[in-house]
Amino acid sequence: MGMSVTISAATADDAEQILKLQYLCYQREAELYGDYSIEPLTQSLDDLRAELGKGCVLVARLGAEVVGSVRGTVDDKGTAAIGKLIVHPRMQRHGLGGRLLAAIEERLAGERDAKRYRLFTGHRSEGNLRLYRRYGYAQVGTEEVNRRLSLVTLEKEATPSAYAASA
Repeated sequence: MGMSVTISAATADDAEQILKLQYLCYQREAELYGDYSIEPLTQSLDDLRAELGKGCVLVARLGAEVVGSVRGTVDDKGTAAIGKLIVHPRMQRHGLGGRLLAAIEERLAGERDAKRYRLFTGHRSEGNLRLYRRYGYAQVGTEEVNRRLSLVTLEKEATPSAYAASA
């Protein structure tokens, strides 16, 4: 490709690119579950901008183009909720999702004192489940949303080296 992908904190100027990428990336999930009303496809630009202001949002850039993103927040008990990990379809299967996941974990542990990480995905989203398990996540629960969709919740503990490295 000639350029390397960089990962950094998202800015307010990234909101439109993130939303467009999110819409593109969640088409496959919507098709898989037969539901195009999922929140990532209906989120407004204003709602996304509000998320940028209150959580930790990272973007992966190829030049000026946003080709990936992930979001996270940490509650008062130290549990980090990680969500909306997206990678442009043309950039998938090259390790970028794993790089984004590791980067958000490091950021949440170092800056927001995360003690554990939690995320979820649909039960049919095999690629997502493989990625999360490869990065040490274990299934801790399943919630049936409707007859077509069950959400699988996965967690892992933050390792001391993760937050020591970012201190």
